[in-house]
Amino acid sequence: MDLRIFTEPQQGASYDDQLRVAQRAERLGYDAFFRSDHFVAMGGDGLPGPTDSWVTLGGIARETSTIRLGTLVTSATFRQPGLLAIQVAQVDAMSGGRVELGLGAGWFEREHAAYGFPFPPKRFGLLTEQFEILTGLWGTPEGETFSYDGEHYQLAQSPALPKPVQKPLPLIVGGNGPRRTPALAARFAAEYNTSFPEIADIPTRFATVRSACEEAGRDPETLTYSAALVLAVGADEAEFTRRAAAIGREPGELREHGIAGTVAEARARLEQLKEWGAGRVYLQVLDLSDLDHLDLVATEIMPALR
Repeated sequence: MDLRIFTEPQQGASYDDQLRVAQRAERLGYDAFFRSDHFVAMGGDGLPGPTDSWVTLGGIARETSTIRLGTLVTSATFRQPGLLAIQVAQVDAMSGGRVELGLGAGWFEREHAAYGFPFPPKRFGLLTEQFEILTGLWGTPEGETFSYDGEHYQLAQSPALPKPVQKPLPLIVGGNGPRRTPALAARFAAEYNTSFPEIADIPTRFATVRSACEEAGRDPETLTYSAALVLAVGADEAEFTRRAAAIGREPGELREHGIAGTVAEARARLEQLKEWGAGRVYLQVLDLSDLDHLDLVATEIMPALR
């Protein structure tokens, strides 16, 4: 099982804060450093203010060498697909082929209003067309052009450059929808992710996506299945309680919904997810100043899962 660090920089983190976490995660052997793609804090003042996900990942790409990088997830409402294709391909080149793109329909209306992003009431069509355009642009042979005539986007004779280093660049489809999201994952994704579900629902989420793959004529085993869950682990109960307080969460609630508690409890939860078919887990780290938290998981939990 891969363990990935997942951060929420909109809650209050500078580029330097994120870089420190990414570099520590790389040294400790985590598989990836991922970040959310949001522009307004969900509680708190968010100081020093938001950072753009792809600008940030481009910088981190040049300051790391092995850890994979990506978003969970970029909103289709934030960028035109042609621009996003260029941005992601460029960061993939800057990293030497270590980028993955999680892409979603967007949901947080307030951040759209705050920065002037359109927020149409129906967004799944936008998302579907973005996947079609991204894969079309990146899959067009060099020297040929790509055109697209959709309901939401039109591209005319694009040179379809630059290309990502990875062929294909891994795409992640996330969400808990029962029908359209699994079908989208079966069609486009290298990975399906369920973020912050009820723990007991995870096997059903995975089973639904497996069924969608079978209906689409795709081998379900060609898809990676993952979950994103909050992390709060302590070497003992006192340390766990301190970490729960630092992120403003109740210990009991964290134990119910996250990778939380003592080392033994966290290891048992991850083993359970592995038995259910999770090939990787995104550990949502909310206190970016607590690098010892990453050390604890890497030393006491990670070896048992590999």
